[in-house]
Amino acid sequence: MTSLDIRDTRGTFWEPWQLRAAFARALSDMYGREVPAYTTLLEVSHDVNADVVRARGADAERLGSIDRVTAERHGAIRVGTPAEIQQVARIFGAMGMHPVGFYDLRDASSSSVPVISTAFRPIDRAELARNPFRVFTSMLVPSDRRFFSADLQRRLERFLGARTLFGPELLALADRAEADGGLAGDDAAAFLRLATAAFELGREPVDQAWYRELEAVSAVAADIGGVPTTHINHLTPRVLDIDDLYARMEARGITMIDAIQGPPLWEGPDVLLRQTSFRALAEPRTFRTPDGQIVQDALRVRFGEVEARGIALTREGRARYDAAVVQGATPEVWRRTFPATEAGLVEQGLGYFTYETTDDGAVAREPIVYEDFLPRSAAGIFQSNLTEEGSKDASQAGEERDADWMAGAVGRELFDPFDLYAAQVAASLTSAAHLRGVAPETLAATPAVPTTTSTGADA
Repeated sequence: MTSLDIRDTRGTFWEPWQLRAAFARALSDMYGREVPAYTTLLEVSHDVNADVVRARGADAERLGSIDRVTAERHGAIRVGTPAEIQQVARIFGAMGMHPVGFYDLRDASSSSVPVISTAFRPIDRAELARNPFRVFTSMLVPSDRRFFSADLQRRLERFLGARTLFGPELLALADRAEADGGLAGDDAAAFLRLATAAFELGREPVDQAWYRELEAVSAVAADIGGVPTTHINHLTPRVLDIDDLYARMEARGITMIDAIQGPPLWEGPDVLLRQTSFRALAEPRTFRTPDGQIVQDALRVRFGEVEARGIALTREGRARYDAAVVQGATPEVWRRTFPATEAGLVEQGLGYFTYETTDDGAVAREPIVYEDFLPRSAAGIFQSNLTEEGSKDASQAGEERDADWMAGAVGRELFDPFDLYAAQVAASLTSAAHLRGVAPETLAATPAVPTTTSTGADA
């Protein structure tokens, strides 16, 4: 049984954000037991963050308080069918997490990654401040002929349809929590225990021949459809200096992937998301051979990712980012693409910022942290941790999938991240303008000052 880092819940009503925070802690504890190198990653992250705060003071918290950054995690899971992702949505819905964004990783990497994804996370600014836990959730596309033949699709869908990832008690508690706005005492404890256990690494013997057949197509496909359970694929802490962390992990003898994914290190504002990870470790697993023998082998499917988050970009800013990535994510390209200050991002309409009226009547500007993901970076992390690239027949037509299709699969509204950021900006302008007795558009045109001075911020 998984132990939970929660106090005695008898007689206590747990709101969704409290369930979310406790679930993130429980997953972190469980993953640390399963993947000891993850505990090392957490230790190094904490050391780096503490050093950054000591060196930069309040400026280090410009994109979130150190308490938030320390508690912050994003998880990654993989499922096989619309029915499974609908059940995932019910579980995360109990914790105040909604599907945001659509990511197609099938063309984002040269490796065979036959999945589409969304991310479940809080969408309200106050909820994000309480606990921003997010889970990147990928789903197989068995009907995509670039990866799966008609025969393999048929057998894969039969295998996926016969398994049960989430039990009826867990789903019933999830539905009750979402309907009632939380759970009381013993029900909260049961929900957290069952939800955490659902993402533990399975112990049942794996059908060796079936797993290897899928692995020849894609290691990701085998990790999803070659086993009877799901599991946390990685659990990602947030760090304030990812370059320093990368060097410290290597110094501890932990092999990292070859590069940090996302924007480069440069002197201007940090934007979007930078990610890296230690390489997937060989984990012992039990297999059943075609002749019925039970043998020990190892799989490399889980790794330790870490991230550094920057400022959320507008659609125009994101378009510039995508164009820059094609040219190569180097400081030289970035200097040609982005302004060197936050004020420049504002003036050119490239970044999202909130506004508040200070006690002395000035307008203070704060950057909005990027809460979402980058498909090219996600695929790059996947690719860097694969032992084989798998097979992909580019001569075949791909199966069309988009945000509307994903919304139908999930059975819920799929939120657009740009709309969510824009709504934060609009709400802050309305509130600040009301306090000053002016129209929001007037306030938006008023010169603002950053709440702190930081690298890449206004001088």
